[in-house]
Amino acid sequence: MNFVDTHTHLYAEEFDPDRDAAVQHAIAKGVDRLLLPAIDRSYYERMMQVAMRYPQTCFPMIGLHPTSVKADYREELDFIRKMLENNRETFLGIGEIGIDLYWDKTFADEQTAAFSDQLDLAVEYRLPAAIHTRNSFDIAIGVIRQKNNPGLKGVFHCFGGSAEQAQQATELGFMLGIGGIITYKNSGLQKVVEATGLEHLLLETDAPYLPPVPYRGQRNESAYIPLIAAKVAEIKKLPVEEVAEITTRNAEMLFKLMLDAGC
Repeated sequence: MNFVDTHTHLYAEEFDPDRDAAVQHAIAKGVDRLLLPAIDRSYYERMMQVAMRYPQTCFPMIGLHPTSVKADYREELDFIRKMLENNRETFLGIGEIGIDLYWDKTFADEQTAAFSDQLDLAVEYRLPAAIHTRNSFDIAIGVIRQKNNPGLKGVFHCFGGSAEQAQQATELGFMLGIGGIITYKNSGLQKVVEATGLEHLLLETDAPYLPPVPYRGQRNESAYIPLIAAKVAEIKKLPVEEVAEITTRNAEMLFKLMLDAGC
């Protein structure tokens, strides 16, 4: 079985002591392609160094994370556009972008503006968007609806909404990123997965955050994707091999992995 981890911050400081081992551990578990969402300019060099070190395994995105949106967000967006203009073929998606109203609402309006502008970049460069929505799904889906552009595609990363919200996302052509939360008791995500067709799901870790059971409280890593797949298989009453095959194909199609990444 082969898997794609569609969302891992492998370049984060938490992996500095043993990044090579984490990559090899993932590959040994069949997780042989890792997608790296961006955060902001301060992490860009770290992310690109990891992508260059593992060119057949790690593939970067470009974007501004909502919690990094500050008063200078226009400068951040200028940097993103410059990177896209100079290195379009390098990036598999626009992300991690979105709106986060959980931690700090100081720049809520700027977050929405930055999200909207980056969705426009996704359309312009024909790239999927990896979307972060925390306490903000309704606002984010509203922005997407206002775009009214059938070329706008992507994934709601670390989806944690309701079955109704999941349906709204999938009806607009978006996929749902399913991570370690699916293994948590009473998370509510089990009902969402049960009600959503496998053709709409992607697997992700959001490493080093949100590890699945039995690793809660520890650092998450891409090698745990098979645990997430196994839980999805249990919920869907399907063989895990089928979950692996379909979610991998979903990732390949959305991010054009086979074509653009040379896999």
